[in-house]
Amino acid sequence: MQEAERSVLRLAILSRFLLLTLIITWRSLFPPYDSSAHLNPSCLSSTSDASLAEPADVVLWPRVGAAIEGSVVWDGVYFVRIAECGYEYEQSYAFLPLLPISMALLSRSVPAACSFAPLIRVIGYRAVLALSGYALNNLAFVVAAIYFYRLSILILKDSRASFLASALFCFNPASIFYSSVYSESLYALSSLCGLFYLFFGSNAMSMLLLCVCGAARSNGAINAGYICFMSLLQSYDAIIQKKSAKLAVLPIVAGVARSICLFIPFAAFQAYGYYNICLFVTSDDLRPWCKSRAPNLYGYLQSHYWGVGFMRYFQVNQLPNFLLASPILSIATASIICYGDFLQQYLQPLRKRACMATDSMPCQLESERLFSGSNSSSKMLKGGNTLLVG
Repeated sequence: MQEAERSVLRLAILSRFLLLTLIITWRSLFPPYDSSAHLNPSCLSSTSDASLAEPADVVLWPRVGAAIEGSVVWDGVYFVRIAECGYEYEQSYAFLPLLPISMALLSRSVPAACSFAPLIRVIGYRAVLALSGYALNNLAFVVAAIYFYRLSILILKDSRASFLASALFCFNPASIFYSSVYSESLYALSSLCGLFYLFFGSNAMSMLLLCVCGAARSNGAINAGYICFMSLLQSYDAIIQKKSAKLAVLPIVAGVARSICLFIPFAAFQAYGYYNICLFVTSDDLRPWCKSRAPNLYGYLQSHYWGVGFMRYFQVNQLPNFLLASPILSIATASIICYGDFLQQYLQPLRKRACMATDSMPCQLESERLFSGSNSSSKMLKGGNTLLVG
């Protein structure tokens, strides 16, 4: 590991330490807004992992276990419940299985030296599941930060810009989700590792990791766009450099096949939900989405239980959330505008050379208009490489 990577590693660990300290301090001073963590009914199935749970009077440190369980809020409650009891309710299918499976494995199935299983008698099984989620996500984030830096070096070819980008990743405003029992950390790790190996040229490893990414979050399938981009680059190279139309077809076919593979984890999980919810009930008890020609479990859950839909978030009662996000939204908007202005200046020489290669009078006039201020543009280009890669 290079010195820069060790610096990124230290930054990532420091950011987790600071964030966890803030979380513990805040929770000790104020009760959580979401109180659903303390609602812990028995699992519906007697064959679930809940049989590993110890009675309250057997647990050695019940208060510690209760504190850990109480720290799990919002979506984390679903992930812990799924890891403990499986997919019992319709709305639980909105949460993909990678994190719950990983938590359950770390809690009981891996070798004892690497498992939290010995702690079940100390703090209880549900607390061990939560502790496994915290450990997994924080470790995954640290490794993801290192691969974020490696990917940035591979693409930007600028160590300073890559380090600054990695530092911002470690201290980004949404950083709390990477240290909670949420799926963001595993998604970030698998997607960043997959993209690194994709641009590094290891197609098999990148496909495996990006498929794993699709089992963490539903938007993992959109990573197919990167595969399509690489396929187009290879086709362009075959046409322009190698002058072969046949060679240009092969990357397109391979890219389409690989992109389809990225949708398999999400599609398989939706089929699993359809199998459990729709196949073993009478027609009178069928859920509305089961009756559609193309059953869309995930879309129905997001709309029915969480009110998610196109433009449905833009409501007056969401104004406080927009105000809360306004600083980072302003910075992001200003960065996009700044980058767009510089990109236009950067591309002008290419447009000028394209015009000079033709005898078109309108093109020549457009070239003269664009480069009437060429002196200022050239000064920007000399000092703009860092801005471009950032």
